[in-house]
Amino acid sequence: MDYFHKPVLLEEVIEYLNTQPNQNFIDATIGGGGHAKAILKKTSPKGHLLGLDRDPKAIKAAKKNLSEFSDRVLLVLDSYKNLPHRTSTSLVESQAGKNKKIYEQKFNLHFSGLLLDLGISSAQVAPEDDRGFSFQTDKKLDMRFGPDGDLTAAEILNTWPKEKLIKIFKEYGQEPRARVIAGEIILFRARKPIELTSDLVNIVNQVFRGQLDRHKGRRMIHPATKVFQALRIAVNNELENLKESLPNLLASIESGGRLVVISYHSLEDKIVKEFFKYQAKDCHCPKEFPICKCNHKKSIKILTKKPIVPTDKEVEANPRSRSAKMRVAEKI
Repeated sequence: MDYFHKPVLLEEVIEYLNTQPNQNFIDATIGGGGHAKAILKKTSPKGHLLGLDRDPKAIKAAKKNLSEFSDRVLLVLDSYKNLPHRTSTSLVESQAGKNKKIYEQKFNLHFSGLLLDLGISSAQVAPEDDRGFSFQTDKKLDMRFGPDGDLTAAEILNTWPKEKLIKIFKEYGQEPRARVIAGEIILFRARKPIELTSDLVNIVNQVFRGQLDRHKGRRMIHPATKVFQALRIAVNNELENLKESLPNLLASIESGGRLVVISYHSLEDKIVKEFFKYQAKDCHCPKEFPICKCNHKKSIKILTKKPIVPTDKEVEANPRSRSAKMRVAEKI
């Protein structure tokens, strides 16, 4: 299967990264390389790009799609949470082949910006993918982005206590029937293990049976959508990774560089918004303190007072982009 991931907010990303010839950039979630290709075109002839992804299929696709820039690209199979280590001479995955050491030296140089696109790709929810991200095909409930994770969706569903299941369905999926769904999961797994996506879909459909009957023949969001989303976030520790990684991502770019983050979930966007707000202010001491004791100095200037969202035209062409929100900050 060809790995497909249509880049979201492509023109806006290029504009806000302020890409210039011969600059170096980081694409911390490279996917199929759609954003990366545009960045490399704008930074020719000598600009370089470091691309990371947890998904081996994404790295393979990016290598193919960016082959024309092979002497200017370094790809790493890893999570962006490990980026501080990957900007050192520990880089191991390279298109450069025999010139690997030269690449490592080049990527010890400064980066003028970083893109973090948190969206799941079309390829990951395609029928051919066997990791169980989609409820539309019957696959094993894995949901790991890459080989760096041990926890699977099946393990969560079959071993986690009811209250913990309720918590992730409520918080990560914003599912109003979280308690009822968790109860049905407990009953189901008492009879047999929950192993396939069809098992989970049947459980959720049972909870929403009345609603499905009322909306029969009409278009509606699939009842399992929020539960699948919540499981994927929990399996890959997505929100915690984002919160813990943002300071290091900012540290990886030079002064005047841009940090561009595209999120697709309200909790992701909240994490980015609060991080930007904190870093854009000098002092965080209580108002009653006569003098600053925290000694915090602002490190960024926020360039997007409100998040950038896709145009109606883009949403029509790519419905998956509809929930995207892009926030941008410039490092001081």
